[in-house]
Amino acid sequence: MGGMNGVKQTVLWWGKFDSGYSRNRIMKNAFVQLGWNIRSFVPRNTRFGYLEARLKRVASAELVFVPCFCQKDIDTAIKFGCHHGIPVMIDPLISLYDSRVFERQTVAEGSSEAKRLLDWERSAFSRADGVIADTVEHGRYYSEVLGVEPGKIQVVPVSAEEELFVPANDERVPQNPIQVLFYGSFIPLQGVDVIVDAIRAYDGPKLNWCLLGGTGSACKQECEQALAGVDNVVFEENIPYASLSARIHQADILLGVFGKTDKTVRVIPNKVYQAIACAKPVVTCDGPYPVELSDENESGIVFVPPGNAKALADTVARLAAEPERLALLGRRARQSYERFFDNRRVCDALGQALNRLMGAV
Repeated sequence: MGGMNGVKQTVLWWGKFDSGYSRNRIMKNAFVQLGWNIRSFVPRNTRFGYLEARLKRVASAELVFVPCFCQKDIDTAIKFGCHHGIPVMIDPLISLYDSRVFERQTVAEGSSEAKRLLDWERSAFSRADGVIADTVEHGRYYSEVLGVEPGKIQVVPVSAEEELFVPANDERVPQNPIQVLFYGSFIPLQGVDVIVDAIRAYDGPKLNWCLLGGTGSACKQECEQALAGVDNVVFEENIPYASLSARIHQADILLGVFGKTDKTVRVIPNKVYQAIACAKPVVTCDGPYPVELSDENESGIVFVPPGNAKALADTVARLAAEPERLALLGRRARQSYERFFDNRRVCDALGQALNRLMGAV
């Protein structure tokens, strides 16, 4: 845990990380629950982070931890760790190579730039002493594509911020018509184009579709144009993160992700964790979920094939035809969250990773 004989160990969070991002706040809370002190070093420039730390005489610690989306800080964190003889653990959450080449397609597959990006990320990931993955499938990707030794990888679920995402005080009666809610940033992984096609193909009980977020994105503008004149679709602008739970409570069915990218079936997105934490039934594509969740009646999560608009439309129609069943599915969704994904699971999994890593040094 955090130390021996009552003496707390210290973890140095390293990099230009977003302290307000949900994954980082949940992981910080887990470190605290495990008895660790936390210090942070945020370099002015990622490239010269090690030099800056030396000049500022940043104190050593028992562990260096590089939070999510800080791949560019891994090299300097490893230099610091090597200098002080302490291990480095990273929690990347994504692969920049995968994101830029295959998801966003800003770098051409097979190009010299893609090769450089892959070589750089392989070097960074493989030299870390411990690597956190959010799912088993993502961990397998880190091993098979980025060269991380499987023994270094520990799966820690993303979970949800439980002070925000909780079931409503009163179990609400489904709206008439039922409201189906998607929220997100309208990136390819989310498959909003599949939702648009599902709305067009929908043939079932009357309901309202709401697509929230993505303000200013080209994808959202395309969706608005594609659904112009459809009177049961509403597009909402971004809302404050703190208001998201209340907005979830106003809906009857939540939509997850449906994209066709390989990454879609390697991750469980924030929106799924948040929705089931709020005790809402979720429709989302097949992915790296525990096999125990495959029965929607028990899990409250309904799976459809990635990229399949008809399957999504048919599934929503089936759920909308039985509104009295939605509350039960919501309760089961919350039970699934507590069984597999809650903050206790994060704490337990991180504790296992720390015990294994610190016991090896």
